[in-house]
Amino acid sequence: MSAELLRTPLYDLHLELGAKMVPFAGYAMPVNYPGGIIAEHRQCRESAVLFDVSHMGQLRLIGDDAAAALETLVPVDVVDLALGKQRYALFTNAAGGILDDLMIARRERDLFVVVNAACKAADTKHLMTHIGHRCQVVPLPDRALLALQGQHAVHALQRLAPGVDKLVFMTGGTFAAGGVECFITRSGYTGEDGFEISVPAESAVALAKALLSQPEVKPAGLGARDTLRLEAGLCLYGHDINETTTPVEAGLTWAIQKVRRPGGARAGRYPGADKIAAQLAHGVQIKRVGLLGLERIPVREGAILVDAQGHKLGHVTSGTLAPTVNQPIAMAYLAANHAIANHEVYAEVRGKRQPMRVAALPFVPPGYHRG
Repeated sequence: MSAELLRTPLYDLHLELGAKMVPFAGYAMPVNYPGGIIAEHRQCRESAVLFDVSHMGQLRLIGDDAAAALETLVPVDVVDLALGKQRYALFTNAAGGILDDLMIARRERDLFVVVNAACKAADTKHLMTHIGHRCQVVPLPDRALLALQGQHAVHALQRLAPGVDKLVFMTGGTFAAGGVECFITRSGYTGEDGFEISVPAESAVALAKALLSQPEVKPAGLGARDTLRLEAGLCLYGHDINETTTPVEAGLTWAIQKVRRPGGARAGRYPGADKIAAQLAHGVQIKRVGLLGLERIPVREGAILVDAQGHKLGHVTSGTLAPTVNQPIAMAYLAANHAIANHEVYAEVRGKRQPMRVAALPFVPPGYHRG
């Protein structure tokens, strides 16, 4: 393992558990454990798994003006976000492209923000540069982040953090978990019920071991996290969304609340607002879609999509042979006039055309606990 890779507080525990470690976003991270990716994927769908996501960026925005300040950088409603609620958001650029996607939770004394690992330095600089004069931007490198995911996650966590069962999807609160004060949200990146647990770094190993000692829970790595999120139709930053894709092209307009849209009380006034408003009004030329492979050959990121005559229609951004769906799935950007349910296109794989069908996202029905 290269010396310059960063390590999360759970690094030694991953080795102890037999993890295969790989470089990811500058960190040494577990891609899978001895049981393998498919077993970890199924464990999440059927019971519960624990992911180490401590490589993600955690920040606090402190000050009375923090919510209004953050709204100048995202097209979502932060001002009206209620105490204890969490919301998905997007940093946009002047062209309406996506700089990163993030999660925002309102707590009593701050906004708690989680950003992607590969973007955290740039995101922190972006926040400090644009709104650092209006609120305090405080990175939290001394905290780890654990994701406990799966339909039985609540039973395992409830034993260590009584009261977490009262949370519903996209809400959070402070709980004592294994005797350690943690901020826990009922959210995740798998399409299943689950929790993300922000814990002091020095307590992360003890909490992870306590969770892994629960009968429902096994460890899982980045490999299963990727297949799970792809079945759930969730975007991976830098692949399915980036600085050249807009929220409208990416099918993320559900994240833009009415109050921030044209005609809304706090419409616009964020980077790229005019471009996004025009796309909301007039549509787009490309759209993110789901694709189901009609033959059992996986179609990977970068594959070109064509019509029956060989005319280019788009490209694949993520793809795998999906364990739950039991066939190849992909997400792709496709010309809007072809982005129609059940429409057939072809992916070019090693010089051959593989038939694929446009499918609704997500590929697997979500298991979120909405109360």
